[in-house]
Amino acid sequence: MPTSELQQKTERLKAVLAEMGSVAVAFSAGVDSAFLLKVTHDVLGDRAVAVTASTAAFPERERNAAAAFCEAEGIRLLTVSIDVFAVPGFFDNPPDRCYLCKKAIFSRLLQTAQESGARVLVEGTNADDTGDYRPGMRAVRELGVRSPLFEVGLTKSEIRALSREMGLPTWQKPALACLATRIPYGDAITPQKLAMIDGAELKLAELGFRQYRVRLHGDAARIEVLPDELVRFADPALRDAVSAALHQLGFRYVSLDLDGYRTGSLNAVLQSTAHNP
Repeated sequence: MPTSELQQKTERLKAVLAEMGSVAVAFSAGVDSAFLLKVTHDVLGDRAVAVTASTAAFPERERNAAAAFCEAEGIRLLTVSIDVFAVPGFFDNPPDRCYLCKKAIFSRLLQTAQESGARVLVEGTNADDTGDYRPGMRAVRELGVRSPLFEVGLTKSEIRALSREMGLPTWQKPALACLATRIPYGDAITPQKLAMIDGAELKLAELGFRQYRVRLHGDAARIEVLPDELVRFADPALRDAVSAALHQLGFRYVSLDLDGYRTGSLNAVLQSTAHNP
């Protein structure tokens, strides 16, 4: 059962959503947006709609998961196809790429939300999403998109706990991120690179890894998994399976990061530059 503090946050969230009247939820099928969409629909019924961006940087399996979730919950889903390679700066991958991309994507989602009759577009940033470099949050603020989970102070662990209590299949889903975040700033982003990364991460998922990233450095893959799963690579059969699959996808070299999975590991270069101008 949730604590009284958590119950209070949940009630505040419901009150905030009720005040909005009609809402479109930017839905990625991740833990946060799924929880937000479910609560929004519970509060507003048919005055809640989900909007999902279909892009080359968003895995097809997640688009399918978004559709399946909305069908199971009886929620109307609007899908907007967006060519991220038409967004100025996306291909060049500057440090503010996420801002440029998110500004373009959320502008389209906002337009779709308004056309659907929704008064407000909301997204799933939570109270923990302030510790890393996240230029995309600036785009969200500039467009007037609301972040109700952040507004009421709900953390990731609290959202998972509430999702589990509600019976949502996403409660223990691994953290998601745009595939472009696997490519170091300054390295060009191409459809081929995104497809290679997507295929590599799908292989790790099929092998049962819980949380993972495949970072692309030139023609080399740097695999990040949770520290307690590093030991699995001591199995020669598993190593061979991963290596063969990634070579087939086009990676020349396949390496394992001994530091393990951590959010935004490619942002370390920005912190280093800031400290050593």
